[in-house]
Amino acid sequence: MRRAAFGAPAWKLERLAEQPYEDLVESLVEVDVKPRPEEDLLERFNTQHADEEAGVWTGARWFYRMINSERVLEEKVALFWHNRFATGIAKSNVNLMMRAHLEMLRDHGMGSFKTLLQKLSRDPAMIWWLDQQTNHAGAVNENYGRELLELFSMGRGNYSEDDVLSAARAFTGWTHDQSIPRYPNGWWDFNFVFRDEDHDHDDKTFLGRSGDLDGDDIIEEIVKQDATAEFVATNLHRFFISDESHQPAIDRIAQSYFDSDYEIKPMLKQLFNSDEFKNSAFDRVRWPVEHVVNIVNIAGVFNDPYESGFQALVSKSSLMGQELLNPPSVEGWHTGREWIDSSFLIERVNYAVEMLGNPNTPGMKNILERIGSNHTSISLLDLMDACLYELGCVELDEKTKSILLSELDQEEPIVVDANFGQRVGQVMELIVASREFQLS
Repeated sequence: MRRAAFGAPAWKLERLAEQPYEDLVESLVEVDVKPRPEEDLLERFNTQHADEEAGVWTGARWFYRMINSERVLEEKVALFWHNRFATGIAKSNVNLMMRAHLEMLRDHGMGSFKTLLQKLSRDPAMIWWLDQQTNHAGAVNENYGRELLELFSMGRGNYSEDDVLSAARAFTGWTHDQSIPRYPNGWWDFNFVFRDEDHDHDDKTFLGRSGDLDGDDIIEEIVKQDATAEFVATNLHRFFISDESHQPAIDRIAQSYFDSDYEIKPMLKQLFNSDEFKNSAFDRVRWPVEHVVNIVNIAGVFNDPYESGFQALVSKSSLMGQELLNPPSVEGWHTGREWIDSSFLIERVNYAVEMLGNPNTPGMKNILERIGSNHTSISLLDLMDACLYELGCVELDEKTKSILLSELDQEEPIVVDANFGQRVGQVMELIVASREFQLS
């Protein structure tokens, strides 16, 4: 659940562990049998959603979904593609584009990779982000054609510069409609438009195929390539298993890409059922968004549509280095160790301390009850182990645990009394500052 979802407290893990592992994988991946979260009340009691110009509300709504959706893997995969197909509001400054872009990632992120690339190539936010609307017959702009190959599907070294030019020519005439003036009625949705008169109909050669190729022809050739299977598998491996690549695991994920006719769901099932996924513990740094949602899940807050403050979650993850719907460049965010610098780490720790050092949140009340109900007193070591368990079975290196225990100025045994919540909070605050807690 740390990897395939956004983490979960121990009581939820205990319920999930009652079913066979393979059944849990099936339940996570087959999202279509579950409803998406109801958002009518969220909109009614958070009137700021009506401000269609403010991208922060789209980010806040996404946090609501990540926290509350029964189809949690759908949101996790959308987050994965959001980084891989990095597209941001900073350039277009049109929230409706980004909202539609996010819905496209949710709707198609777990389906056919071929369909996903087709939808991406027709997405107004992506068209604007990479200047595809300026790609004309006789005046080619290579931005989208190049990034489609380099960053979205195949990776460097697997195509030629002639392939880039041919891809760009094939996408000439792919644009979006003219925006309608926002006043007096506000923003209008943007839509994909193909302008045949602006398309280069001359012959092109792309990856060995020649003819009057268009964008769909380019995508058809891309998805057939071994390099594409390797690219998708490598990125899924890094997101769900480890920041470091493990080639045998990647090869098996890549094979499932071809076996399933380019479908993402079978790749995920293969990945989650693999020994590498099961055995590689705490091998990747949590992304800031994952970190925030994990903390919220343990604290048991923001799961009611009547609540306000979802926008604050957008700000929190931004301070940690990840502003939803606004990646720093077309390369997306640099993940792994680069999530951790002195500034970002302080924000990560402070937020966790703020939420889990508070004994009055629903989640912490439940944790205090679970730990304290069977004890009149408890040793400091046992209390730390109980807290690690309640935080989602976190594991600390023995050296780390020894250092944290030495930092706790508490008499033993610790009595379960009116001050017990404060003492548990102190233990929690040290755990969340540890290196291991930043990993998944």
